[in-house]
Amino acid sequence: MRTLENLSCPIDSLSLSRDGNSLKCDNGHTYDLAKTGYVNLLPVQNKRSKDPGDSKAMVAARQAFLNQDFYYPIVKAVLETWPKEHLVSGVRVLDAGCGEGYYLNEINKLLLDKQIEAELTGLDISKWAVTAASKRDKGISWLVGSNASLPTPAERFDAILCLFGFPIFNEFSRALTDSGLLLLVESGANHLIELRQILYPSIHEYKPTHSEGVDGFELVSEEVRNFEFTLNSQAAIQDLLSMTPHIHKASYDGKEAVKKLESINLTADIKLRWYRKKLPE
Repeated sequence: MRTLENLSCPIDSLSLSRDGNSLKCDNGHTYDLAKTGYVNLLPVQNKRSKDPGDSKAMVAARQAFLNQDFYYPIVKAVLETWPKEHLVSGVRVLDAGCGEGYYLNEINKLLLDKQIEAELTGLDISKWAVTAASKRDKGISWLVGSNASLPTPAERFDAILCLFGFPIFNEFSRALTDSGLLLLVESGANHLIELRQILYPSIHEYKPTHSEGVDGFELVSEEVRNFEFTLNSQAAIQDLLSMTPHIHKASYDGKEAVKKLESINLTADIKLRWYRKKLPE
């Protein structure tokens, strides 16, 4: 179910309407649809760099890794923890920071298996990520845009998913309905600990995020999921490393040590927190 007909101009917030292969607002701002069906709603003046977000190489590495389903347990965990009364046909979902589309695409498959038809939108600031995502599922609306200024009207979504992304809570609140849900998926203290022990001479103390809550939201549920997986090639190990912040943070010696590995057993430590939007008092 496409949602390209219910978006806002990122320059003046006016409604966008379809005109052939473009979206236009009443002030004449025009956004052309790419050949694969996505639309770029990140104007030049809103970019902090010439090519924001993940690079083409990082997107390719993430796609190569995720397509092997090492992280599929995360997809299942999202559906298993989703508050059941909100998991109904017609639910409107935004994946805020969708990357190359793996999670939203796989979530959609599970929803369809449950005979739940959802209206799905994936947004990422990287044009390379959205280009890759738009080749996965033509029934999902894919947008280049920023979480800091979502190109959508207020109360547009019933749920916003932010998996390993950069949440902007006031903007998420604006885009959610009064009963809207927000999911944050983040790594825990032991996530990829075996790899980190090779990359770094010492492991920093884990500091949980949002431990004192999130302004504008109330916590509905919190769950930790752990699972193990094995990478049996240097190529897979490098793909994983390239899609994490460690590719930039780790020392030269640490990355050289990882290059010598032929296989590695790894722990995934994932925290899923569902929040409900608070209504003004």
